[in-house]
Amino acid sequence: MAENKQKLTAAALKQLAIELPSGGKVWDTDLAGYHVLAGKRGLAFRLYYRTKTGKQRVLTLGQYGILTAPQARANATEALAIVAQGGDPRAVLEEARAEAERQNQQTLRAYLTGPYTAFQNRRKDGKGTLTRIARDFPDWLDKPMGSLTRADVERWQAKEEAADKPRAFQTLKRSYDALQALLAHATDRNVIPTHPLKSIKLQKPALTEQELAEQGSERRYLETNEVEALFAGLEAYQDEKRQQRRNSREHGKAYLPDLEYVAYVDHVTPWILTMFYTGLRPGDLFGLRWEHVNLMFATIRKTIEKTAHKRPEPQTFPISGAAVEVLKTWHKQQGQPMTSFVFPSPRSGKRLDRTAMRKPWATVRKLAGLPEDLQLYTLRHNFASQLIMAGTDILTVSKLMAHSSIETTIKFYAHLAPDHKRDAVEAFAKLAPGQGSEIAAEEAGFNVRQA
Repeated sequence: MAENKQKLTAAALKQLAIELPSGGKVWDTDLAGYHVLAGKRGLAFRLYYRTKTGKQRVLTLGQYGILTAPQARANATEALAIVAQGGDPRAVLEEARAEAERQNQQTLRAYLTGPYTAFQNRRKDGKGTLTRIARDFPDWLDKPMGSLTRADVERWQAKEEAADKPRAFQTLKRSYDALQALLAHATDRNVIPTHPLKSIKLQKPALTEQELAEQGSERRYLETNEVEALFAGLEAYQDEKRQQRRNSREHGKAYLPDLEYVAYVDHVTPWILTMFYTGLRPGDLFGLRWEHVNLMFATIRKTIEKTAHKRPEPQTFPISGAAVEVLKTWHKQQGQPMTSFVFPSPRSGKRLDRTAMRKPWATVRKLAGLPEDLQLYTLRHNFASQLIMAGTDILTVSKLMAHSSIETTIKFYAHLAPDHKRDAVEAFAKLAPGQGSEIAAEEAGFNVRQA
């Protein structure tokens, strides 16, 4: 029986989809081996070819309706090009499918200890992130990354919350966010085809009465008496350190430096004062170098560590005269270095550990008589809050705080701004008969004669 041949154009395929009986074939007049086969699901684009060993094979290119005529022809042309070069397009396709499946089956452990370790080793707290994922998701380590589901997440959260010592929701969220970042990394690099947990979030627990009462207490400012207590606590800290040194020198350790005539007994007081006057994050103070500080122009210019991955360029921050005086005094006491950390480790001279201020802050807080739950980070919140309450515009505060967006500043601090809107409507109300004098209205900024 003679072969049915015609050029497989869009118009021809449309007609063949209606008329070609099941099992019927029509061969293309231009591309050798390229044809369509009618079946139960409609027309299938196929290609007959011979490998370089002479073996005859058939490759299914796809279904009509899913592939268009031009797409199917292009795929056939590409496959024939592989044949012309001595290759086997079906073997290439099968290999690609196998590789996709292999990647989809790659376990969390394999990716965590392989490519992701190399990536995280270049980041500031990369080792901590790797440890967190391995520690908090042990049951998932040998599962294929692409197989993780919402049910897995819900079971994990329920298990963690039911533990003998359940962890806070924010702690769980930090671990889950770390895992999410790993899966996004694998997806971006085509190791897995899609992010399996992309739209899946942890379920927030209902707040207890105690938590509701404490809501918002952390992000607060210092009252006037608390500021006075803080400065008194710093003085008491210095006095205590000097007394300890006197005792040491009098009891066989005369080789230790005398602290009687230095402005600061160690890095603690200038560190805390610098945070108080600048509102810088602890991490940025730990990473602050003398190269970042310009005492003559009263500025600090550095890359903000929290957002360095998104905004690596340095930002410039003006600093007050009080902050300049603290840094100038500390700079002189340190021997006026041109480089190195502003607050180096007293033991190694290197960067202070991120937990280095916990015990000193607890000591200062106790000496000052401040609440035990007052966090060191409150100094940063106080900086922003006091600026807002003094009438500083939100955009300026946002820049001084190095927030990634003004929405962050508005979210946490805008409620502290003076209520100019209320002043305005009260001034307007005074214009009504019997509500205030013409003079009072004019003082409020309205000219009643123009009305």
